[in-house]
Amino acid sequence: MNDLTPGGIVLTTLNARYRHAALGLRCLQANLGEWVARSKIMEFDIHHRVLDIAEAILQERPAIVGIGVYIWNLEPVTHLLGLLKALSPETIIVLGGPEAGHAPVDASWHTAADVIITGEGEVAFRNLCREIYTQGLPSQKRIVAPAVDLTQMVLPYFLYNEDDLKHRFTYVEASRGCPFGCAFCLSADDAPLRKIPTTLFLAAMEDLLKRGARQFKFVDRTFNLHTGTATAILDFFLQRMFPGLFVHFEMIPDRLPQPLRDRLMVFPQGSIQLEIGLQTFDTPTQRRIQRSQDNAAAECNLTWLRTNTQVHLHTDLVFGLPGESFASMGEGFDRLLRLQPHEIQVGILKRLHGSKLARQEPSQGTIYNPLPPYDILASAEVNFATMQRLRRFARYWDLIGNSGRFPGFIDWLRAQPFPFNYFLQLGDWIFATTGQTHQIALPRLFQLVHRSLVQALRLDPVEARQVLEKDWLASGHGDRHTRLGEG
Repeated sequence: MNDLTPGGIVLTTLNARYRHAALGLRCLQANLGEWVARSKIMEFDIHHRVLDIAEAILQERPAIVGIGVYIWNLEPVTHLLGLLKALSPETIIVLGGPEAGHAPVDASWHTAADVIITGEGEVAFRNLCREIYTQGLPSQKRIVAPAVDLTQMVLPYFLYNEDDLKHRFTYVEASRGCPFGCAFCLSADDAPLRKIPTTLFLAAMEDLLKRGARQFKFVDRTFNLHTGTATAILDFFLQRMFPGLFVHFEMIPDRLPQPLRDRLMVFPQGSIQLEIGLQTFDTPTQRRIQRSQDNAAAECNLTWLRTNTQVHLHTDLVFGLPGESFASMGEGFDRLLRLQPHEIQVGILKRLHGSKLARQEPSQGTIYNPLPPYDILASAEVNFATMQRLRRFARYWDLIGNSGRFPGFIDWLRAQPFPFNYFLQLGDWIFATTGQTHQIALPRLFQLVHRSLVQALRLDPVEARQVLEKDWLASGHGDRHTRLGEG
């Protein structure tokens, strides 16, 4: 919708960055029924000035503003709520999304909203708009929405416009829900796994391809749970594969049946990425967080994928899980590193509102950040100073290990007896030397890694240069006359 009827509905959120597109807003608008003509999607990102966002929204003179709230945008959304209520108190503010749906009732932004929807909002929001327009604001502030019947839902993909398809990831979903009950994850309380009819879904994907979509990101939590559906979707993209087409899936690490292997072997390099959440290899920790995972099968599957396919493997670990020791976290990192995934995303545990973890009383000595992202600050196993070291480890690993710029260094690190300890020392030295974890230019980063190998890890300067020389030259910043450690 390009023009909004005065007194209409604005659906908005602040994305983490421009390349992201809000699938949730499009699902809401597609299912507004008789109210869709009154609605308009207005997307921003967290880099926009909140005052400018408020101005743009209020220029539409909406009766209802629906806002998607997440941990990454809570602070600017809180500011936005205050501005909208001060400037246009008659505008009805409806909050949805995971952060809003599970908000503590004493949160300032909870108080500022008129209505909060918990759960899947497509039907609940449509019914709320009908009630507001026909009867006025309901007395009930919090609406608990039941799971949506996906066979009856209007698919939202026609709402991606040409600019979205050209410049943004196209977020899609073939299913909702998660069969697992991990204590730290909001998906643990989702309704049982439900699928969108495969024929209907693939017809929508066909339309997206014809309209120019090239970057597909599936938001399904367990893409590979149902083999038949997964193979049908993989076959669909394989049959239409062309240079530039990219598809991203999240998958369970310990389930890789033969029909999926047969298809994954065929995808060309750069066309598919699998996000694989290992989280931890520590069996007692897995029991504490109610996570079911066959570690041996997961390792076997990762090894097979790395050896037999050209799939890009993005893996996840979480540091700070309840009861897990510092040593166990390091052992888990080393174990995963030796499986040679292309990326290891190291996250710090978050106590998300609505998760089982948030409903449990923190164990003695455990302290969480009271502000987003609600990350763990200290525990009985890992004190605050050590947790800070782990945060820096995660950041420097992103800059060095996940950047793709240091393959020779990573091969060297993987061959060491305790890679985690080596990289931790490297990160400690870089932070002590620079005080920085961000905005480090690549040439300087190479010099810092070289110096840390010599000064923190006690390598001979010539050996340290040999570890990094090929990476340095391949980066385009070095040449045979400008060597590491010089200039």
